[in-house]
Amino acid sequence: MNDVQEELCWAGPAMVTVFVIGAGNDPLPSQAFDIAGLVPDQVHPFVLEEQPPEIAALGLISYDLTFHTPSLDLHAYTREVLRRLCADGRAVAWAGYEGSFHYDHLLTEDIAHMLYGHCVSGAEPVTSWDRATLRSAAWKEGLAEARTALVALMSRP
Repeated sequence: MNDVQEELCWAGPAMVTVFVIGAGNDPLPSQAFDIAGLVPDQVHPFVLEEQPPEIAALGLISYDLTFHTPSLDLHAYTREVLRRLCADGRAVAWAGYEGSFHYDHLLTEDIAHMLYGHCVSGAEPVTSWDRATLRSAAWKEGLAEARTALVALMSRP
């Protein structure tokens, strides 16, 4: 295993947490997460509360995707989930550790080390399973580009 995979399993089952802005507030069905040959043991969608108006108009949902087999290739899975979340229109999605979400810190540099993937509609998803990479200048630059796309998405009428 590697850095991120081990941390996703810290409490037992592996949990990949993804967020998406722009796909509405109606959660996808569990079957939508049967991706890359993997099927989560549990899918828990959460419509985030107290959404600021510019986000509420687009929708914001978090999904906790739980796997009881920690040896699965969750890196490839995360990349494909992000691709799926951004496939059906204008959206920005990201994967992050528990505790990485706050409205004031969406895709900001100060939490870059807590996010292990991101995707913008029309672009390829970017993921890393290496903690050193998540702390690198290059990772922060890529995240800044995703943040720019998010700000543009939220400012569209």
